[in-house]
Amino acid sequence: MYNHLVLLRGINVSGQKLIKMEELRNHLTDNGFQNVQTYIQSGNVFVTTAEADPNVVEQQVAALLLDKYGFQVTVVAISEAGLKKVFTNNPFLADAAIGLKQLYVAFLAEVPQQENVGKLDASFVHPDTFTMGDRALYLCYHNNAGNSKMTNNWIENRLKVTATSRNWNTVTKLVALFEARKG
Repeated sequence: MYNHLVLLRGINVSGQKLIKMEELRNHLTDNGFQNVQTYIQSGNVFVTTAEADPNVVEQQVAALLLDKYGFQVTVVAISEAGLKKVFTNNPFLADAAIGLKQLYVAFLAEVPQQENVGKLDASFVHPDTFTMGDRALYLCYHNNAGNSKMTNNWIENRLKVTATSRNWNTVTKLVALFEARKG
C-alpha cells in the first residue's frame, strides 16, 4: 500500500467550490481509498491506496470530485518521499533574513518543460522571488502574498503545468502528519 498527500486547489475559498471535509473523507473511503485523513478546510488530504503512481491518484480523485460535486478541482498528489524532498530542499531556509511567514511552495503536478521554466520572469514578480525545484516552485513573498503578481495562475500559465500552493507553516505540518501516520 502507498501513502499519498492529495492537494486540492481552490476549494472552500470565498464560498466557492464548497466541500465538507467529513463528506470528502467518506466519499474517498467509499470509493476504495483507505486511512483517509484531512488537514484544515483548504484541501489537504492523506490517502492510502494500492496505487503507487501519484499521477493516477490525481486522476482518480479528480474524477470522484467531479462526479460527486459537479465541478472540476485541480488535484496534485505527492508521495511522502516527494514531500520530504520539497521540505528539505527549500533554498530560502538558508537565508536567516527571510521569515518563515514569507515562504510558500507551489506544488506542481509534473516536472515542467525546461523551455517553460524559462518563461518565469523574475522582474515581473519583483520584489517577490522564486526558485525552481523538481516538482515544486519555492516562493518568497517580500510583501503580502495576496497582493503579489506571483499567483497560481501566473505559475500555471508560464510553466504549463497544474499547481497548487501552500504556505510554509502548512507544509511543515503536512510533513509532521505524514510522519505521524506511520505510528
